[in-house]
Amino acid sequence: MIIITNRPQKISGEVTVPGDKSITHRALIIGSLAHGVTEIEGFLDADDCRSTITCLCALGVKITEKPGSLLVEGRDMCLEKPAASLDAGNSGTTARLLLGVLAGQPFETLITGDNSLRKRPMNRVIEPLSLMGASFQGTDGRLPLTISGGMLRGISYSSPRASAQVKSAVLLAALFAGGETEFIEPYLSRNHTELMLEKFGVRIRKKDNKVLLRRGESLKGCQIQVPGDISTAAFFMVAAAITPGAEVFLKNVGINPTRSGIVDVLLNMGAGLELQNKRFWGREPVADILIRGGSALKGTTINTELVPRLIDEIPVIAVAASVAEGLTQINNAGELRVKESDRLAAIEKELTRLGADISSEEDTLLIRGGAGLRGAEVHSYGDHRMAMALAIAGLVAEGDTVVNGAEAVSISYPEFMQDLRRLITE
Repeated sequence: MIIITNRPQKISGEVTVPGDKSITHRALIIGSLAHGVTEIEGFLDADDCRSTITCLCALGVKITEKPGSLLVEGRDMCLEKPAASLDAGNSGTTARLLLGVLAGQPFETLITGDNSLRKRPMNRVIEPLSLMGASFQGTDGRLPLTISGGMLRGISYSSPRASAQVKSAVLLAALFAGGETEFIEPYLSRNHTELMLEKFGVRIRKKDNKVLLRRGESLKGCQIQVPGDISTAAFFMVAAAITPGAEVFLKNVGINPTRSGIVDVLLNMGAGLELQNKRFWGREPVADILIRGGSALKGTTINTELVPRLIDEIPVIAVAASVAEGLTQINNAGELRVKESDRLAAIEKELTRLGADISSEEDTLLIRGGAGLRGAEVHSYGDHRMAMALAIAGLVAEGDTVVNGAEAVSISYPEFMQDLRRLITE
């Protein structure tokens, strides 16, 4: 449980947010397939990434933890058959990306997860991986699933949705497939897998929303420096943007353009936000972010092509929209219904408890800002991003806000409340 009591007098200070969750998963998985040792600095130490580590260790990968880094001893594409089922916990990234890897392994594996993950759809990866030659046994396209891998063939696959997890599963399977694999998506989703594979020595051809990979190059272990997670930074960005007189400085945040939609949205809403000290860590762009509160935010429209660039930030964007002037409309956000919770329903129900004027129509979220929030007892539904978004809403609500189920923040950011309190008390 998190309790936010009253509005803070000020929010100010500096935060170095934890490492990017998406990049940490990919560095661990691709490093496990490489030849040689990969060192991952600044990895995210949270439940989801620990699930990936546990699964990889069960597949015979040796992973050693040092202060601030992990050493992954790659197995040169050949994993071991696990002695028991693999448990992906709450992590959809772990499950879907590992299905791509396991499609190329010559053994049978059962993969499962917690109650939440077992409700999330896996058909979106089962379909292309089956076309490549893997076979699956399960119920209704959900975990637990048994995958039998082996000889794969390259395919050309047009995905009906922009999904980095589906794209990544297919590209990882393509490392084992004969011929060339082509993946096409309607809009460009986050491209961390493509950048990471190139870092490990794989040649990839990219054009617009199309990615092509041909098996041939070996993966070579390397050093990875993980930037701060912009999806985590988003909570502090919004906290500062909606609080008069706030000033928050966020260090070393990844600003990959396939992920930085939150920056565009806050600037469009009129937030006082600056990107400073831009540079690259490997192939990933990084910057420091300064956010000053006090500017009157205004409503905005988020259209289909922008949604993949900020899908995980929509709960906290909805908080900003609730206190902004005018209407915010978020279109084609149906993917939120199959996240850790039905986030569209959760956003509508819980922000309404706090006094927001918000409604959903099929896959569209409509938020009429300016009503003023009031403290209430709200629920996270076991969803880490809902828990953090509701805590941020509590900062500008009149009276006490109690967030039930807030222990879910350990999935991606165990130190969230500690860092938030420090900004409030400094």
